[in-house]
Amino acid sequence: MGLLWWLSDQPATGMGLPHPWDKGAHFLAYGLLGFLLGVALGDSRSGLFLAAMYGVVDEWHQSHVPGREAFGLDLLADFLGAYLGARWGGRWAVPKAFPP
Repeated sequence: MGLLWWLSDQPATGMGLPHPWDKGAHFLAYGLLGFLLGVALGDSRSGLFLAAMYGVVDEWHQSHVPGREAFGLDLLADFLGAYLGARWGGRWAVPKAFPP
């Protein structure tokens, strides 16, 4: 999350990823975040919620950085990546109880 925040805090220099590659970067970054949160929390729904809400906050933050804008398609890519990552991460969670 810190790395995503730092990357969003960089002013636009014209050297960013071109469209549509930037959407793929959003998808992969939030997919990884959703996966890690899904594993850490042991629940794909909680991982998805936190990753998606972080995407909203991060896009809002980015809209206040000089030369940067927030786009709905970026948020959609964030959400889709978070969804798939959290679903996959939730499957790796440790079972709540082992049968006797």
